[in-house]
Amino acid sequence: MKAAVYTKYGPPEVLQVKETDKPPYKNNEILVQVYASSVNRTDSGFLRAKPAVVRLFSGLSKPKRTILGCEYAGKVVAVGADVTKYKLGDKVFGFNDAKFGGHGQFAVFADTDPMAIMPKSASYEQMAAATEGAHYALSYIRAFGAHKGQKVLVNGATGAIGSAGMQLLKQMGVYVVATSTTKNVDLIKSLGPDKVIDWQTTDFTKCGELFDVVFDSVGKSSFKACKPLLKPGGVYVSSELGPKGQNPLLGIVSPLYRLFGAKRVMFPLPKNTVEIIEYLRDRVADGSFKPVIDKTYPLASIVDAYTYVESGNKTGAVVIQVQ
Repeated sequence: MKAAVYTKYGPPEVLQVKETDKPPYKNNEILVQVYASSVNRTDSGFLRAKPAVVRLFSGLSKPKRTILGCEYAGKVVAVGADVTKYKLGDKVFGFNDAKFGGHGQFAVFADTDPMAIMPKSASYEQMAAATEGAHYALSYIRAFGAHKGQKVLVNGATGAIGSAGMQLLKQMGVYVVATSTTKNVDLIKSLGPDKVIDWQTTDFTKCGELFDVVFDSVGKSSFKACKPLLKPGGVYVSSELGPKGQNPLLGIVSPLYRLFGAKRVMFPLPKNTVEIIEYLRDRVADGSFKPVIDKTYPLASIVDAYTYVESGNKTGAVVIQVQ
């Protein structure tokens, strides 16, 4: 099979598209013919081993798993003897940042891994863009307890996390203000927020509204900058460590702030479960979540895809057509 392979950490140029062996599967596993995958910040982090803690999971000196692609969609072409959940021909999708494999034409997953059967109306490309950013967003949203009647500002609604988070919040009945780049204002408006702020022309921290939550989905602001936007007892949630790596520490002391009704930081650890994947499938199926796709590349151009993702200019997801 063809796959994008890396045997050392580094920039996109360390990737090579070449022939490699089709992976074997066990009795509790299925073999998936991958039709589409994505390149995202999770893949990029493991490619470069940044932050350094990535090496604890992927290998200290070199990667243990040489085919990236944590997000995938494809068809079941072989089923282990003990598998009852899936059958030949099922169209499946999922997110797996432990095994990866989406950047190859075939990948193996256990029947208990975070995956699900695709909605009948969805394409492989659409579902290959439906989980990486969205599973982060849903984990954060559930951590701060989103509910109808809340006011939430989503900073960075053009990213994979922000575009998904904004839609999931609206589906829950939350009042959402989203920030966007100038070129994407119309796109973000079409996804249904109550208000869009062009952060390139307007300082969103001076928008004149107060919020229960500021969800910094790109991690490019800070608790200090966003604190004036928060109601008493309000929460700042970030997807990144913060300019000085302060967010995890601030998150640890957050329960103490909560006792006194003070504004605080949450830095929740994302979860990846079958239930989350199934929840996202149902939101795609009912139309309340539409994965945003920026560009699509063939597998042969995967170096270009990584380079574009690392430029910081992408909107939503970058999809790889594997087959």
